[in-house]
Amino acid sequence: MTLRFAALGSGSRGNALLVEFGETLLMVDCGLSLKAVEQRLGQLDRSPVDVSALLVTHEHSDHIQGVARFARRWGTPVYMTPGTASSPSASGITRLSTVNCHRGFEIENISVQPFPVPHDAKEPCQFAFSGGGRRLGVLTDTGHITSHISDRLAGCDALAIESNHDLEMLRRGPYPAAIKNRVASTVGHLNNTQAAELLQQIGHSDLQWVVALHISEQNNSRDDVRAALSGVLANGASTLHLAEQDTPSDWFEIV
Repeated sequence: MTLRFAALGSGSRGNALLVEFGETLLMVDCGLSLKAVEQRLGQLDRSPVDVSALLVTHEHSDHIQGVARFARRWGTPVYMTPGTASSPSASGITRLSTVNCHRGFEIENISVQPFPVPHDAKEPCQFAFSGGGRRLGVLTDTGHITSHISDRLAGCDALAIESNHDLEMLRRGPYPAAIKNRVASTVGHLNNTQAAELLQQIGHSDLQWVVALHISEQNNSRDDVRAALSGVLANGASTLHLAEQDTPSDWFEIV
């Protein structure tokens, strides 16, 4: 068995990511339409009934809007923090379990380690996943890097991390000032430079894959993401992949 992962879609219009080990298939967030999720699962040779559980990072619509419908239709258990569960966005979600974001747990064959992150939501968290002696770290919607985040992601064999915006493009871009300030704040989103600094902080010589997530369509360019992140990776561009909003990625196997 091999731990592997794939992005169903990532960006401001919706996010969902798959993590698989053996017979266990987890979905992290479901901010896409039910139709899109079902279609994209099929493109990766998976069905909604294969999803063992759905984990939610926080209550913003681009991460949670499809959760209730997916869970109701397919009977999928859902995990999130108590703060996220208390939000109106979580109403109507069936088979809901709350998790302590400082305490690891198991879902079938996969070990899950949640950890808190600074973002403007009620109790946001992100996750590290382990299976078969391999480890995947997932980090999106984070305003800045804390020492706790670095500790949780250190030693991962693969990372799926946010590289949301280029700071200068955001400053010059079309967003209202209040939104620009929110995105660039310490509880907003990671920019390209911050994502690169994270890779340098936690060590990257053994990383098999780095997948850039939540890339802004208005305030970033894919060339800028590649330049910022591949430059600090030991294997450069061959290690780095950029998730797309409307198309699922391939499976990334962690060997």
